[in-house]
This record gives sequence, C-alpha cells and structure tokens, in this order.
Amino acid sequence: MSVEAYPLCWPEGWPRTEKHKIEYSRFRVTQETAQNCMLNEIRKLGGTSAVLSTNIRLRQDGLPYASQRPPEDRGVAVYFQYKDKPMVFACDKYIQVGDNIHAIGKTIEALRGIERWGASDMMERAFTGFMALENTPDKTWREVLDYYGDDIDDANVAYKKARTKAHPDKGGSQEAFYKINQAWAQAERELG
Repeated sequence: MSVEAYPLCWPEGWPRTEKHKIEYSRFRVTQETAQNCMLNEIRKLGGTSAVLSTNIRLRQDGLPYASQRPPEDRGVAVYFQYKDKPMVFACDKYIQVGDNIHAIGKTIEALRGIERWGASDMMERAFTGFMALENTPDKTWREVLDYYGDDIDDANVAYKKARTKAHPDKGGSQEAFYKINQAWAQAERELG
C-alpha cells in the first residue's frame, strides 16, 4: 500500500464526518506535541513505519511550511505496520488538524491499555477493524450507489439510501456496508 504524507490519503471505507458535526475539541496541545505523542503511542504499541497523512503542505525536508493557512480539509490518517499487518486510524471530527492527530494518539493509548490490563485477545479483535483494507471493488461506485449523475448532493442522497439498506442492523451485511462506504469515498473524490 502506497500512502503519502501530503495530500491527505483518507482510508477507503471510512465515512467522513459531516461538516455540520465538526467541532472544537477540549484538547490543549500544539500540533507538534500531538504528532509526537501519537507517534510515541504507535512505537509503544509495537507499530512501525508510521506515515501521518494530512492536507498540510510539506517542505522538501518533510516539515510543514511555517506560514501556511490551515487546510480546508482538516482530517488526518495515520498508517503503520502492526504485527506485519497494515493498520490505519483516521479522524476528522475536530476543526484543528492537531486535535484530530491528538484524538488518534489518545485512541491508540486507550487500546494499549487493553493489552496492559491483560485482555490482549480483545485488543487483537478490536484491531481487525483498523486494518488498512486494499481497494478491490468489483463494481464502480456509480453501480454500487445506483447513481449516474454528477451532483454531489444527489450522490449523497443515493449514498444514504444505499447505506441504510445495507446496514447490518437493517438486514444488510458488514461487507455490503463496507462496499457502500467505499463507493461513497470514491464518489466524494470524483465529484468533489
């Protein structure tokens, strides 16, 4: 799997937070501190080869430009290897990029607690949901969502209808639900 630090490489199948639900956090850390803490949690977990992907433009040396404006899309995703498996955590719940990074770090810290408290088999089960899945669609996103227009709002309506129908609690399956979310991620990229 090839992942770049810039631009943001949002994981396939992960729904995005709706714009009206993005909020300010109560975290009081700088982006640099959040990033260092998150990478430290990955290291403590035993993760390797971490790549933090955001829409923050980077210089040639890999550091962010000092005077750039915050990106419009403030989501973050971190990809890493854990026990020879590709993992991904993503967050776009907060207005600040640093807060989304910090949320991921705190989540990894909490999962590490599961292992420390002696229930590591539960941690392995929890991690299966964070595996970075390869994009192997058998249908186009238009076929999956049954939408063939070019309007993002109409595509979103089709997505929500398909998602409701495919939801496991409504008689659908996890696989069908995943494919719907994967199709929506592709539709968002194509339609903007």
